[in-house]
Amino acid sequence: MNRLHTTTFVLSLIAAPVIAAPVTDFEAAYDTTYASYRTALFATNMGDAAKSIDALGLLDSNWTGLITQYRASPPPQYEADPMWDETIQDVTNILEQAISEVAAGDLPMAHETLEGIRESLGSLHARNNVETFSDRMNAYHTEMEAVLSIDLANMDTAVWQNLLEHSAVLAYLATDVLAAPPAAAIESPEFASLVASLQTSVDQFVAATRSGDDVALQAAIGALKVPYSKLFLKFG
Repeated sequence: MNRLHTTTFVLSLIAAPVIAAPVTDFEAAYDTTYASYRTALFATNMGDAAKSIDALGLLDSNWTGLITQYRASPPPQYEADPMWDETIQDVTNILEQAISEVAAGDLPMAHETLEGIRESLGSLHARNNVETFSDRMNAYHTEMEAVLSIDLANMDTAVWQNLLEHSAVLAYLATDVLAAPPAAAIESPEFASLVASLQTSVDQFVAATRSGDDVALQAAIGALKVPYSKLFLKFG
């Protein structure tokens, strides 16, 4: 190996950890912050005022720490994003609004407000070709909410066809979620149990849409949210 090639090789070995460290350091801080976000979403959705205040306080602290370190100097995966600062401000504004709503006792509104953080961070990832387990969970959530919003009072042919189509999409998204678990969950018995419950709920929904049984279908749709929520809270 000549001197030029030797130098290039050595420099590449040095540069790789230098690049990797800012990426992994940010992702570790982001994962901690996003975990507190999931807790805040869950607490406000459950209508627990005390837990919502505590959860939002932790989220606010984690988010403030994250942006203090990275807002002016984004990590390599986002340093070329022209909307980086806009996204940071958007999430900050949403968080401040949710805190005010919880303080006023309006937990349902705070929950809806907090959903905007999921959308802002998902858009950040999409723009920069970043895909995480949480992004796949969020795609599943969007489709699940579409199913839950369907009026089942008049189960005509059009409604059945619509549900059949949604069941196929939800089954695909569930496969996408379960195919690439987060590193921390790979050997977790709890994760295995939670994803099994999620898969069972989707399988039951698919079977019910094909059965023509109104009662079975309504029961299957009603059983979708809890398995998702438990998996999202712990790992999503």
